[in-house]
Amino acid sequence: MTNKLLIEGLSDAVGFVGGALLGFWVGRMLGLDLFAPGYGNASIGAIVLVGLGGGLGLQLARRWRVSRQKGDK
Repeated sequence: MTNKLLIEGLSDAVGFVGGALLGFWVGRMLGLDLFAPGYGNASIGAIVLVGLGGGLGLQLARRWRVSRQKGDK
């Protein structure tokens, strides 16, 4: 049981952080600055991309985990 929870936590963390970093770099390539002073359109766009990337990465990690569990059975 502990091993299952460890895999769940680590895969969620890796998926979220990986997706957020991917969103950050996509924003940088589009010229959006997450750390710009104030909340201009470029900063808000970068925040949205990081949030979407993190959420999508988390969902991909969970789908990977479910497909891995189906393969074990």
